[in-house]
Amino acid sequence: MKSEMATYDKSLERVTKAIVSGNCGRAIHEMEVYLTAWPEPQTQDKLSCLRSDYDRMSDYWRSGGKDAEREVVYQQLLQQVYVLYANVRHYHRMKASPYQYSLYTRVRQNRKDWSLTAIRQEMEGFVSDVAMLQLEPEHTRKEKSESLYRQHQQQMSQLFEYVLTSRQWTDSVGQYVADMMTAPTIDTNDQQLIVSAVTLSLLNQFDMAKFRMLVSVYRLSEDEAVRQRALVGWVLSMDRDYTLVYPEQEALVHELVQSEDVCKELTELQMQLIYCLNVEKDTDTIKKEILPDLIKGSNLKMTRLGLVEQQEDTLEDILNTGAAEERMERLETTYQRMMNMQKQGADIYFGGFSGMKRFPFFYDISNWLVPFFIQHPDIQQYVSRMDGNRFIQQLMSGNLFCNSDRYSFIMAFQSVLDQLPESIRQMVQRGEASMSEMGLSTDEAQTTVFLRRSYLMDLYRFFRLFPHRSELTTPFDTNSSETEHWAFFSSRQFKGTSLDKYKWDIAKMLRKHHYTEMANRVVDSMPKEMQGVEYYLWKKEYMKAFELAPQDERVLAGVARLSYEKGQYREAVKYYDELLRLYPEKDRYLLNKAISLIGAEAYEEALKLLYQLTYEQPDNVHASKALAWALTCCGKMDQAERYYVEIMAHEEPTADNYHNYGCCLWLQGRIDDAVEAFRKYVELADIQDTSLFLFEADWLRKRGITDVDINMMEALVQTEYRPHEP
Repeated sequence: MKSEMATYDKSLERVTKAIVSGNCGRAIHEMEVYLTAWPEPQTQDKLSCLRSDYDRMSDYWRSGGKDAEREVVYQQLLQQVYVLYANVRHYHRMKASPYQYSLYTRVRQNRKDWSLTAIRQEMEGFVSDVAMLQLEPEHTRKEKSESLYRQHQQQMSQLFEYVLTSRQWTDSVGQYVADMMTAPTIDTNDQQLIVSAVTLSLLNQFDMAKFRMLVSVYRLSEDEAVRQRALVGWVLSMDRDYTLVYPEQEALVHELVQSEDVCKELTELQMQLIYCLNVEKDTDTIKKEILPDLIKGSNLKMTRLGLVEQQEDTLEDILNTGAAEERMERLETTYQRMMNMQKQGADIYFGGFSGMKRFPFFYDISNWLVPFFIQHPDIQQYVSRMDGNRFIQQLMSGNLFCNSDRYSFIMAFQSVLDQLPESIRQMVQRGEASMSEMGLSTDEAQTTVFLRRSYLMDLYRFFRLFPHRSELTTPFDTNSSETEHWAFFSSRQFKGTSLDKYKWDIAKMLRKHHYTEMANRVVDSMPKEMQGVEYYLWKKEYMKAFELAPQDERVLAGVARLSYEKGQYREAVKYYDELLRLYPEKDRYLLNKAISLIGAEAYEEALKLLYQLTYEQPDNVHASKALAWALTCCGKMDQAERYYVEIMAHEEPTADNYHNYGCCLWLQGRIDDAVEAFRKYVELADIQDTSLFLFEADWLRKRGITDVDINMMEALVQTEYRPHEP
């Protein structure tokens, strides 16, 4: 079976390559080969019609005929072949994914009317029915409301699954759905949910009609929550592989980014996606650094049974009257650190809520992405227990959590409440406790930034925690070759657009978060006219940058460092002199000049600068280390050793410290002491090569150390020390 599937995939992959390259004739041929091995009568009939049309066009071309519409016809045929191929891939994917296939078959076997007209009538009918509830007598309104929401939620869940597992849409279907998703007669929650279903479907297999639909909703919707979901959807589902099949994809994107507002939203979205991928690190920081400080600074103690309130230490209050105030200041500082992380875009609640996604509520795939509404039928058993609880009402009407976490909190609240200290539990029940200060203001909560961030959090939780996530295509995989899903700023579709001017900020942010390869891709996607000083600095092509900006501090520092690394020490000194002329207050350039002078063997010049630095800055360890080495180089061993002894006593010695100290001891003839220092150097630097002094050989020979001496020293160091096996 595995061998058969491998052959199947290989055969279909040849079709993929032909389509991606834009070769319609080759794609038709490879599809014919595939269908010979795995017959599908309906697909073969459609492909046969395409073959006839293609051959007719090809024969006319071969006979020398001129056809002004040939380019258009060729493109249409290529797209029709793609639709056939994509539907075959879709069927294969459904069969290979037990979970998706169960959704696919279930919603298509229940004899439901899935016509677009019926779908629209259902959604618009729900809005009308909700409005009519106000006319119902109070004693029957609740029961009818629950029944109405239960029935509608079942319908929307099925529609979500139907859209998620749908094949390629026609243009007319895409336009009809776009009209529904922007219609004021349909509930915003329903529109948001369907936009999410289309996004998941698009991530599985590109579909131009669905992509066009999301772009249209983003442009035309007056509901900001719907609009932001559409933005996230079309951005994450862009697919450069099919640019030749659907040039319209790139044309739509280029048209969108002519708007400065769109460019700003895309830049914000890219930054938010980077923060999404940093969730694990942020969670680790909160767990290891922030939460322990918060608990330590409060009057609570963590036990295996949860948080326990501690008795006040009255003796401490008497003996140390400022202890309580200091504790509160530390608590406030720690708390503020977490709030600053949130304001910068960090997802500070992921770690806490990731364990709360095992409720039956989350067995339904649509519930992971449904907007929060208190009437959701699947949480009514939990809501009923909290009737009248002002705290929970405030929390759910606020903006503290994303939709997914709100549902989690509702369901976990009772068990959380039972674990709280009695005093806090009473405050919660009376509605005196409040978490509103941890959220955003009402105005901030309605901004596009917050709505988009909340939705991205929902998506991230879905793709990280949903039990069947491996059967879906995730846009958050940094190890995949399809990194353009999340790092879309590097996408070819955006090259040469107004978005280029924002790329430096994104590239720097990517590098800051250690996505170096993707940062380089973003920089490489910039047009040549933007390859100025910033570009050459990024590429570390300092001499080219120097030609453009010879007095730029970063350029001069880069050229100086490059000269030093190349062994051009006098050149480095020249550049550091220029830096000191321009920035005389920056002592690091004075230190670097002195180190360059040591490399140039101008020891006396170096010593003058280093004496000056260590006198003016006695705590400057780097200057002391450089001075000790300069003294070693010029043979002033007694003075050098005094500095080394002081450095070793007050600093945690590095491998270089032991290396340089070893050289100093060796030149004094203290072989055994030098051996011990070199052994430490080898251990800390994890040296595997036995030629320890290969690069210092000339330096040692100038100071009377022979090749025999070097070999014997290496033997002594390596005989006693054996590096750990890798």
